[in-house]
Amino acid sequence: MLGIEAIGHYIPAGRISNYDRKEQFAIDDFFIEEKIGVRAVSQKSAAEETSDLAVAAFRQLQQQQRCDPASIETLVVVTQNPDYNIPHTSAIVHQKLGLPTSCACFDISLGCSGFVYSLSIITAFMHANGFKRGLLLTADPYSKIIDKNDKNTTLLFGDGAAATLVSDRPRFVPGRFTFGTQGTEHEKLICTDGTLFMNGRAVFNFAAKVIPDDIRRMLASNDLGIADLDRLLLHQGSKIIVETIAERLQIPLAKVPYITHDYGNTISSTIPIMLEAELDGPANIIAMSGFGVGLSWASGLLRRVS
Repeated sequence: MLGIEAIGHYIPAGRISNYDRKEQFAIDDFFIEEKIGVRAVSQKSAAEETSDLAVAAFRQLQQQQRCDPASIETLVVVTQNPDYNIPHTSAIVHQKLGLPTSCACFDISLGCSGFVYSLSIITAFMHANGFKRGLLLTADPYSKIIDKNDKNTTLLFGDGAAATLVSDRPRFVPGRFTFGTQGTEHEKLICTDGTLFMNGRAVFNFAAKVIPDDIRRMLASNDLGIADLDRLLLHQGSKIIVETIAERLQIPLAKVPYITHDYGNTISSTIPIMLEAELDGPANIIAMSGFGVGLSWASGLLRRVS
């Protein structure tokens, strides 16, 4: 039985305050606190690369859970902003962590749905090959591609990373997943000529319409309903997106955390950062859903085993 044993994360110390940009973007405190829900965005230093963020998250994981790099049999890095186009960032992380040469390493190019997709991928890959210990690292520093004068992106996206230890000694095991793509809408969230563009209204409408139905579909495939959930972990696109999905599912906000006020939307790391706080909590049945760039989405279920 494979599942999540431990999680660590890393948020760079650098911050850009959205309160300091109220005049520049003609916004007020209500917009910051109740609409986007981001008071400041985190930003990596110029010396930090994507692989450095991933390594820092792993080091934080090691502080709470013994994890010998020599025991890692597979490494998956989720990013769309790698160190280089070639080689894959997982090869660079492999070197920095001193992983064994027998360790399988590959990258997955997915954004906001990346953690949920990749949790399914790594557990299936490990099961198929008889592996017992793997690392799933999410690190996607959007500060590399953000236009600081673009209100639709610069106020929302922050840098961060998460490290998830997948092993045969799990605390949570995954159930069935659901997935989807609206490739015809890919231009609504796109990077061209090195700069990110987002049609915020289109992404909001997509999430509000598609994600509640997909979560219901995922729960049905696991023979569960909304009332069975202890927690629903939604990608932290913005506070208003999280609250809208919760309202449409008629699930209390107390079960649907929003925690990114002080660092922003960390893309594929938003869900594992939230999940880390649940490892020692009371929740036994957790649903999660990631959605965004693609337009892509994935929902899944986690059950506590210890």
